[in-house]
Amino acid sequence: MDIPNTTMPAYARAAAILLGLVAFFFILWIGQDIITPLIFATILAIVLNPLVSLLSAKGLNRVLAIALVIALAMALLAGLIWFISAQVVHFSDSFPALKEKSKGLFDDAVRWTADLTNMKRSAIRAWVANAQSQATKNGSMLVGSTLTTIGGVFAFVFLLPVYIFLILFYKPLLLEFIAKLFPRERHAMVSDVLVQTRSLVQSYLVGLLLEALIVAVLNSVGLMIIGIEYAILFGVIGALLNMIPYIGGLVAISLPMLMAIATKSPSAALLVLVVYLAVQFVDNNFIVPRVVASRVQVNALVSIVVVLFGGALWGIAGMFLAIPLTAIVKVVCDRVEPLKPFGYLLGDDQPHMASSLLSLSRTMVGKKK
Repeated sequence: MDIPNTTMPAYARAAAILLGLVAFFFILWIGQDIITPLIFATILAIVLNPLVSLLSAKGLNRVLAIALVIALAMALLAGLIWFISAQVVHFSDSFPALKEKSKGLFDDAVRWTADLTNMKRSAIRAWVANAQSQATKNGSMLVGSTLTTIGGVFAFVFLLPVYIFLILFYKPLLLEFIAKLFPRERHAMVSDVLVQTRSLVQSYLVGLLLEALIVAVLNSVGLMIIGIEYAILFGVIGALLNMIPYIGGLVAISLPMLMAIATKSPSAALLVLVVYLAVQFVDNNFIVPRVVASRVQVNALVSIVVVLFGGALWGIAGMFLAIPLTAIVKVVCDRVEPLKPFGYLLGDDQPHMASSLLSLSRTMVGKKK
């Protein structure tokens, strides 16, 4: 009996793909508390795997090697958190003085606004008080979600080492599982994708940490020269925020500028802006191309879109994961024939205008005439 050839129409295929994407991203959204720690653990396991392999090659038991490497990584992370926390505690001691200074700046701003707009100072103060009241009301509604987020962070911190340990321990099992998903003739392509993904993740994260260290030093030295208090704290926070492409740098600039306005003068805030712009110039033109972007070749438009999308989907964790996950997707697309156009779209290889489709179509139209 012949089975009739039922080809799905193009509109039906497009609708099925769209529904599949909606379902996929909905699952990612509702399962973020489980999925994001697993993704972070997988990426960190890839980074830590060479050290585990080195210790195992030296004769150390694999389980002990994994435990030792994870303990070392957690100790470094705990040291960074302790340093930032200690700086924040010292910074909180200056809150009364900052509050008093901010009150004087507020009075000056109200006086300047009243003179500029011919509004009564009482009306301006009433409008500001109303805005503060509304912000307080909205903030109280976020207390529950904040507590939930803090609980999620603690769960994340405690689960992450467990996930990393198990992923490293079951690495042979996971690789064999991936091999069994594909026919034998595709194993060479799958192996190439896995090798390229491992190399990309390792080089990207190591480069990102090195970039953060350099940016933190440059930020801190620049703020110290200007005389901004807690320069090291702002320098480190700025370097961490700088890991979020394009968006984190804007937030990093605003924090020390507010401190300069509150403790010094607007001219000091302008100097802070100049310092951070100079650091960003050095970072974007010298550090990133040589340290970070040698493997991750994703164009700026896609980077901004995926960072915003990752933030909407998974919050801050999504912003951090957006670029490496997109780079991994590009590696897969570049090696699967039907997906190569999408890999090209994600990349930063700008074609010459003479070879573009638009120029080709214009040439064809000219020949017809």
